[in-house]
Amino acid sequence: MDDEIELLTIGRLARRTGLPVRTLRFWSDEGAVPTAGRSAGGYRLYDAAGVARVELVRTLRELGLALGDVCRVLDGSATVAEVAAAHVAALDTQIRALKVSRAVLSTVSKRGSTAEETALMNRLARLSAAERMQIIDDFKEDVFGRLDIDPGQRDKIRALRIELPDDPAPEQVDAWIELAELVQDPGFRDRMRAFMELNTPVPGRTRPPGAGIWWARQIVETVAKARRDGVDPTGPVAADLVAGMFGDADPAAVLRSLEAGIDAGAERYRLLVARVRGQRSAPDATEDLHWLATALRIAAGSPDPR
Repeated sequence: MDDEIELLTIGRLARRTGLPVRTLRFWSDEGAVPTAGRSAGGYRLYDAAGVARVELVRTLRELGLALGDVCRVLDGSATVAEVAAAHVAALDTQIRALKVSRAVLSTVSKRGSTAEETALMNRLARLSAAERMQIIDDFKEDVFGRLDIDPGQRDKIRALRIELPDDPAPEQVDAWIELAELVQDPGFRDRMRAFMELNTPVPGRTRPPGAGIWWARQIVETVAKARRDGVDPTGPVAADLVAGMFGDADPAAVLRSLEAGIDAGAERYRLLVARVRGQRSAPDATEDLHWLATALRIAAGSPDPR
């Protein structure tokens, strides 16, 4: 602007800058845009410096800075860099909150949730990191704390963390909501404990006959290939496959271990944990496990529970 610009009334300043009079009046009242004086009739007057100040205030406000922060910059009590850094931190917090809200609403939409279920999911999604950790620690202590296992293995289980990152993706929040609901369900805890008791190696004893299904992925991969090849789980090829995988182990004992995991939902738990952590995981093996259960029932001479 030309330093020799004539003094402008607030109305003319509004027309020149394209801003409403009420906005300019408010900025002036807050000290962000000082006047150059008053007319004989008492009207506010603005000079070239006032016009330049309006443009600066407008820029900072468009970037989302509060007017109070703008005034701090203008009076020299804070730098633009300092205020910008604080504003970035505030925006990051808002963005995280929006991601959580989006994830909750997405889950509500997919599930067709009631208002009560929505409130619960929202509460679970917005727990602090310490509160989320407490939910997982309570679950681990209830399920794994009673197992007769090697002390070193127990320490590893206790040290295992299932945490959302500081900036989670919507699918991670969605997985956390489902996982938190699951691990707080007493029935799920009971089923998981029964499953772990059957499948966790005990010091001084031989390895449980069905443990390899859960701790060695090659068994599931072998079954998956058989299914892709169209092998009938009730036929002789499946019988040979089972004999090759488990040798002389009692098929009824292996079946008990397998069914305990299926009943517990161990595969779903594994997938949810991986999604919360943002990790790649092996594909869902639920159908492969059901195929294997059918083949084991034939080998054990057990009736189909259906």
